[in-house]
Amino acid sequence: MSRQYRVAVVGATGAVGEEMRRTLAERGFPVSELTALASARSAGKELAFGDQNIVCRELREDSFADIDLALFSAGGSISAKFAPIARDSGCVVVDNSSSWRMDPAVPLIVPEVNPHDAEWHSGIIANPNCSTIQMVVALKPLHDAVQIKRVVVSTYQAVSGTGVEAVTELQRQVKDISEGRGAQVAVYPHQIAFNCLPHIDVFLDDGSTKEEQKMVDETKKILGDTSIAVSATCVRVPVYDGHSEAVNLEFEREITPDQARDLLARTPGIVVEDNPETYLYPLPIRASGTDPVYVGRIRRDPTVRHGLNLWVVADNLRKGAALNAVQVAELLVQKNLIRVP
Repeated sequence: MSRQYRVAVVGATGAVGEEMRRTLAERGFPVSELTALASARSAGKELAFGDQNIVCRELREDSFADIDLALFSAGGSISAKFAPIARDSGCVVVDNSSSWRMDPAVPLIVPEVNPHDAEWHSGIIANPNCSTIQMVVALKPLHDAVQIKRVVVSTYQAVSGTGVEAVTELQRQVKDISEGRGAQVAVYPHQIAFNCLPHIDVFLDDGSTKEEQKMVDETKKILGDTSIAVSATCVRVPVYDGHSEAVNLEFEREITPDQARDLLARTPGIVVEDNPETYLYPLPIRASGTDPVYVGRIRRDPTVRHGLNLWVVADNLRKGAALNAVQVAELLVQKNLIRVP
């Protein structure tokens, strides 16, 4: 009988935590017991896991004594405090917050891109930002083939990336506006319904946002190449699920659109949808609830010597968060990198 693991989901009642529970069950991860952890106000709630219900427990410092693997999706301050506690209890942590991503002692992993980095973990592995994950999955085969010099990306990010309260706000604003009332603003600084906000996370001193800086820094770390120039503009759009990205690439050598399509179509985790004659291209409404990264609109950029444009779409709660974390956990099992007494 194959080894099974005692698994905890931290932040189990949130949108990503719910997807983590669902994904663990759907993919048949070898769980002997699943522990759902959240704040005190969620303790006692019944949560679904596969065909059973489990009772959510309060997250405490002693929560990890009998846990082999913990998937964290509870915010940066929670991860900063509890991930080291879990690690020191003998548990391997896969953390979805930004707390550990740029720590040089912590691997930042997308399994289709840099699985080898799992081998040097010291108990904590970081899950990248949702917008970074889908982009680097598309970049990896192209970078391996002809080496990317420069990336310019503009994102169109769904409100579910902010959380359940943002989805509720969009729903409420659409209803209020359609019924002739004004839109009430709470989650975002401006109305999101029928609008676009070029502002995700806080602004930095140089005028960029933290979300944009994440894409710059994380892309270089995951691809293991600090020479790549990356520029990002991140925009929140009134879409419930699914992030979209317009990605402009400049390469060291020539690559044709047909060669790029072939490379991408042969890459696990990618689905190429690229037939303008039949209006086939990736759409967030089709990506929602699915696992792949979708790539289309692959065409030359005539303004540089070796340039291509791509359109990249994925479900931000699945591949952009929960699925990637579970795939990292599967990688740890495959490589026997989960410490079990």
